[in-house]
Amino acid sequence: MKQIVLIAGSSHTGKTALAQKVLERYGYPYLSIDHLKMGLIRSGYCPLTPESDDADLTAYLWPIVREIIKTAIENHQRLVVEGCYIPFDYRSSFESRYLEQIQFVCLCFSQAYLAEHFDVIQSYANVVEQRLDDSGCTKEQLQRENEENLRLCQQYSCPYILLEYPYHIDLDSL
Repeated sequence: MKQIVLIAGSSHTGKTALAQKVLERYGYPYLSIDHLKMGLIRSGYCPLTPESDDADLTAYLWPIVREIIKTAIENHQRLVVEGCYIPFDYRSSFESRYLEQIQFVCLCFSQAYLAEHFDVIQSYANVVEQRLDDSGCTKEQLQRENEENLRLCQQYSCPYILLEYPYHIDLDSL
């Protein structure tokens, strides 16, 4: 595994759970971009809200996250960064000396898995974190987000894990 691991994907794909598993198995600490987002919003340092458009949130958060990643690499620290706000063209944000230390993976549900196991997906929503309100998560929304993420992974040649039944991620494959 490289020094920095970026875990992207839509809501409910298991980004935080995977980051937690990497922490437990390999000792890599992780940064949840959602925590950074909420810290900036709640502190008043960010003009956006949790309901802001994902593109606006990414545009605001990514420059901060990018510099955290660079600092970790320069300090020879390991770090997992997980969240919805990692752009698929992340490579354009780094010089090659940084890219050599970064590993990216996007978690994408297959459309068949979403269609047949949405209730299972929802049952794991609180496996690591307790969501205050998950009522906005719909099967249709996840289908759109995962289809778009898979398209963007292919467009930008980003590695992805297509999640199907049974849901399983081999940590050794990262």
